[in-house]
Order: sequence, then structure tokens, then C-alpha cells
Amino acid sequence: MKSGLAELTAVLTVAQQRNFRAAAGDLGMSRSALSHAVSTFEQRIGVRLFHRTTRSVSLTQAGEQFVASVSPALRQIDDALAAAASRQVTPAGALRIHASVTAALQLWPIFEEYTRRYPTVHLDVATDGRFVDIVRKGFDAGVRLAESVPKDMIAIPVGPRQSFAVVGSVGYFRKYPKPKSPADLKSHPCIRMRLPNGSVGRWEFERRGERFLVDVDGPLTLDESILRHQAALAGLGLAYLNLWGAQPDIKKNRLVRVLDEWTPSFEGLCLYYPGRRHLPAPLRALVDLVKEMRSGKLREQ
Repeated sequence: MKSGLAELTAVLTVAQQRNFRAAAGDLGMSRSALSHAVSTFEQRIGVRLFHRTTRSVSLTQAGEQFVASVSPALRQIDDALAAAASRQVTPAGALRIHASVTAALQLWPIFEEYTRRYPTVHLDVATDGRFVDIVRKGFDAGVRLAESVPKDMIAIPVGPRQSFAVVGSVGYFRKYPKPKSPADLKSHPCIRMRLPNGSVGRWEFERRGERFLVDVDGPLTLDESILRHQAALAGLGLAYLNLWGAQPDIKKNRLVRVLDEWTPSFEGLCLYYPGRRHLPAPLRALVDLVKEMRSGKLREQ
């Protein structure tokens, strides 16, 4: 019986991860199902590919040779499938994007137009503040700040330069004086931010080329910028927010920005994806739409 692509992909994923649980997560299947599939494949070809213990998985000598032989062939097959998909007259299928909630909100006009323009594509946007390997996790593309895009990825700017802002409500500043420098934050209750890795983030400032980080203290620690925004509006403390999200309430005088001379702008968001000779048609359509919107040919609604 001939082996299918799914079985070969399963073997290569286990070989790459050296862990059945991690490989099963990447493949979207249970650990037991993956283990059974690999065992069945080994029995069918009559060769043991993996050494298994309760704590580790490693390739046998035969497994090393098999993976080395099969990997280039599977890459050629993937390239051929991508080339065929890129020649679709009308993009169809699925397009998986990884982004933070804030990034997804900023790209919403693009996602909205894309969905209208390509109804045969299922756009799947996963919002998660953590940095992930989009290739290993099965995403077609991701959205991050330019400075955080992996060096081996192709990146396309999708928005203007950005900056952070220290903000407080009007009511808050009736109780507390406006800080004149980051050092003054020590006497202010601040809304701290929990980073995706579990640590508490420090507030970053820069002036005259000098960059420094400040540990702040306060009554709240929140892991989502939308919640920190709401806490600032409620007068619970100062918050360190992306200016893009805070700007509407600053303009409406609901929030007051301080220390703006200490928070210079930086490169904004990028859509990024692996370098390939042939992009799948749904991804190529998104890249073209981003370029179209940036050029001003399409009016953002």
C-alpha cells in the first residue's frame, strides 16, 4: 500500500518536534491518534523510525536516513501545490492570520474589504499577544511591529509609524499633578501590563537618543490593552497605551496625554510571511490589497 502525504507529514513533524504531544498540536490531532498513525506506518514499511521513551523521542538511524530522503521531496510537493494554488483565477480556500487584538483592530478595514472582495476565501484571524512561529503553527501570515518580525520573513508595512502614550482621565488629573518626567511616575498609581510570557512589562521611554525602561507600580495589572484603556478612562491610574487606540478619547478630552516628548514614534505594523516562490492565491490577494490600500487607490471606509 502506498503511503499518503498525511502520513509522511506526520512522520516529519514528529521528527522535527522530537515530541508527540507538540507534533500533535501542530497537526491538529490527538497525541494517541498521531502515535497510532506513526506506529501503523512503521509496521507497514517494516522499519522502525523512532526510539520512544516516556520522556523523549529520537530518530533511529533508519529514521534519520528516511527523513533526509523524504524532506526534499515533500518540499517540492508543497512548492508545486503552492504554485498551482497561486494560479487560481479567483482566490479560494482558507487564509490563516496570526495577530494581536490591537493589530487586528488596526487592520480591520483591510480584513473587511478582503472579506467583501473574496467571499470564497475563509479568513481565519487568531488574536493572541504571544509571539509564535507562524510556519510551525500553520499560519499563512502574521502581523507584528516591524522591529519584531523575524529576519527570515518577508515584511510589508500595513500602517503608519506609531508611538505609545501615557494617559490618564480628566478626573484623575484633578487628584494628581501631571508628571513632568518618567521619574515622577513613582508617585502615581499606574496600571501595569502583563506580557504574554507572564512577566510585568516596564514602560519604555526615549529622549535625545537615550532609551530607558521604568518599573511602575499601581492597583491593577492587566494583560489586555483594551482593559488598560478602560481602567484609565475610569480614573484608576495612568496607563501606557498604543497612541492609535488612545487617540479617539484624547481628541474627545476623555483622556489626557502626558510625557509625550518622552515617547517618540517608531516603525508600525507589518504583514509578514515566509519567502516563497509561489504564494497561495488567498495570501497573494491579501498582499496586493495591502499594497493597494497603502497607495491610496482604495479609500478606507
